Amino acid sequence: MTDWTGSLSLDLEERLGKTVAKRVYFQGAFKVMRPIYADHSGQVCYYLLNPGGGYLDGDRYKMEISADEGSKVTLTTQSATKVYKTPKSYAYQETEISLKKGSYLEYLPDPLIAYENAYYKQKNIVYMERGATFIYTDILTPGWSASGDKFSYNTIQLVTEIYWDGKLGVFDHIKLVPKQQNISGLGFMEGYTHLGSMIAVSEQMDDALLDELYEVIQTEESNFTFGISNIAIPGFSLRILANATQTIERILNQCHAIISEKWNNRPASSLRKY
Repeated sequence: MTDWTGSLSLDLEERLGKTVAKRVYFQGAFKVMRPIYADHSGQVCYYLLNPGGGYLDGDRYKMEISADEGSKVTLTTQSATKVYKTPKSYAYQETEISLKKGSYLEYLPDPLIAYENAYYKQKNIVYMERGATFIYTDILTPGWSASGDKFSYNTIQLVTEIYWDGKLGVFDHIKLVPKQQNISGLGFMEGYTHLGSMIAVSEQMDDALLDELYEVIQTEESNFTFGISNIAIPGFSLRILANATQTIERILNQCHAIISEKWNNRPASSLRKY
């Protein structure tokens, strides 16, 4: 199906120590801002924009990103992704990322806010060569509803597939359907309202990093619970359950700062939009 509400394609390469776009294309309700270089490392940051202000009934978005050897890139969004009620057809976003060896890509979008009767599907497919690094975070936040119900959205379904040297190394599937599940119970949200995730893949992964991240997360004083573990390929997966976006953001930012120093030899970029 090609009737995309918005599509974006970005091909990146390293040129004279700086990551630049060799091809940028976007159309419809999807745009990318001019590249930002925060320091002299050559790493580039792109802000992704949805000029429509939110995802509506039947909206479909596609993003394709490729990073050549030596490229270093941060992708983030300008603001939270808001999914409004979708009475007829779900909103959908598909992202395909291809990473050559020696490339470094972090995809750190703002939270996803699902409002009353919202149905949203998302699929991320990542193809990595050995020697590439990929970091991904997401935060799921329930939106305001007239009834005051914390879980008034219809469905949120997020699928992430990571292929490592051509073989499937990570398959992550979150599906929340409040009307069909005891959403606040065991095995789902366990009494919490917000869900955060981080998946990071790199050959630089080791047990010492996992221990350091565990210790740092434990210093957060808000009410939350979490789990962190190695995955089948070099890397880890982190899940956080909390009652506030800010709690999850603080934890993810602390983890990102440690990873950036160890895997990228630079402080984590500040992505504040205000």
